[in-house]
Amino acid sequence: MVKLNKIYTRTGDGGTTGLGTGARRLKSDVRIDAYGTVDEANACIGMARVHTAGAHPEIDAMLARIQHDLFDLGADLCVPDEGKALGYEPLRIVASQVARVEAEIDLLNKDLQPLRSFVLSGGSPAAAALHLARTVARRAERIMVALAQDPQEHVNPEGIKYINRVSDFLFVAARVVNDNGNADVLWVPGKNR
Repeated sequence: MVKLNKIYTRTGDGGTTGLGTGARRLKSDVRIDAYGTVDEANACIGMARVHTAGAHPEIDAMLARIQHDLFDLGADLCVPDEGKALGYEPLRIVASQVARVEAEIDLLNKDLQPLRSFVLSGGSPAAAALHLARTVARRAERIMVALAQDPQEHVNPEGIKYINRVSDFLFVAARVVNDNGNADVLWVPGKNR
């Protein structure tokens, strides 16, 4: 269980931070960037939930589950698998979390009309906020993939799948809160030439 008594410790004043294993890394390290960006996506979802809480309770409940999962993903990234016994079972994203988000995407997507153009962020405040969260989730995914390319690092493949599905979910949810896509703002190629 997490216990935070003191918020500032001064241990990061030199530009490093501690992993869940106790190892220290530069705050500019790709692993720190990965779970920091996952946290940023989570914060964006929190802002989106300001708009979904009353108007879209089913989506809001799904977003709440995703927020908890994103903390799981941060914990997963914070404790890299180095092949050493830790004395405890580290929290890892598992296939059932990916499958749940896929099922929720399918549920939300079933009543949407197919797109004939790309969608611009906007429409309703809820949709715009969900699109912002989607772009941050995509950035987190790119950083996680970059981290996984380093032969000295290990990234849980289920974590990469999970963040990929979250960005898909956020796209579909944005369309649903935009009056099931009827209020989507569609891209018109070359419109301002």
